[in-house]
Amino acid sequence: MAENGNFGAFSLDHRENGVLLVTFSRPPVNAVSLSVYEDIGRLADFATSNDRVRVMVITAPPGARAWCGGADLHEFKGMTAERRKERYRFINAQLPKFHAIDKPMIAAIDGAAVGVGVMLAGMCDMRVAGENARFACPEVDYGLVGGSAGLFAALRMPEAKVREMVYTGRAFTARELESTGFFNYVVPSAAVLPIALDLAAQIARKNLPVLRARKLASLEWEGSEWMDAYLEAQEISSALVEDPLSQSAVLAALKAGQKNGRK
Repeated sequence: MAENGNFGAFSLDHRENGVLLVTFSRPPVNAVSLSVYEDIGRLADFATSNDRVRVMVITAPPGARAWCGGADLHEFKGMTAERRKERYRFINAQLPKFHAIDKPMIAAIDGAAVGVGVMLAGMCDMRVAGENARFACPEVDYGLVGGSAGLFAALRMPEAKVREMVYTGRAFTARELESTGFFNYVVPSAAVLPIALDLAAQIARKNLPVLRARKLASLEWEGSEWMDAYLEAQEISSALVEDPLSQSAVLAALKAGQKNGRK
């Protein structure tokens, strides 16, 4: 019997073959607030503890403006170094649980993945992306230091392209990044979810203890160095967050988002 439910911003479609389809829906741009991080932690606990879950596919609603639009900038207005550190402490109690889910995870990305959205995609085992889906690490534009570079390194992405992404902050299409090996498939938009679900169905037929062991072995192979780099980036970013230029950049981005939302 299929199960449906939700953890805050994440709705669940638990299918009879053991595939858990997770849809992230937080209009208008699937921004990640502290409440969403809490939802991520709850989702991770559920997926890890439920032996009926064999594979997860993470998507966004059809026509969504973003698969994950990055951090909710509303929570950065008037940010101080201490508040930033408190925020990181909360995030660090949730995000590693998602990374450590002991089942295969597939990101079905047909839309933008920004900032932490890129990290969430990288934490998945496999990625199927629409050819025009966009990926950006724009923290530099807000006077901050993002934590994606260490994860990219763990995934063996070319260092030159990683540095271009984090230094320029610009968005790249999946097709532009295809040669980096970040994606399993780059396909037309309509094919993203069907291919991800077909891949998940193939995996779900395998023996669960073996799948779990294989996932844990993959995490062990990946190592913890990228997380060390992520924590170091947090310390650096906390020291920068009170800079007036950072604050003005956040406010400008919020105003631009409000203007675009009225169009």
